[in-house]
Amino acid sequence: MTKRNFTKEFKQTIIDFVSSDHKVSDLSKEYSIAPSLLYKWRREFKSETGAFKDEATLVLEKENRE
Repeated sequence: MTKRNFTKEFKQTIIDFVSSDHKVSDLSKEYSIAPSLLYKWRREFKSETGAFKDEATLVLEKENRE
């Protein structure tokens, strides 16, 4: 199985769907994306800016948690 890369714009669109009362399970089936990944994207999106954090910020946060 190959790893798929999703753009920030695509992730934003999916999170907008989740925020507008679409079910995660329905979106997961429609786009063939694991529900856990959708929940992860939603967590990542919750930041002070209301946008996805860049990779450098995510790495620093992970290091801080460890």
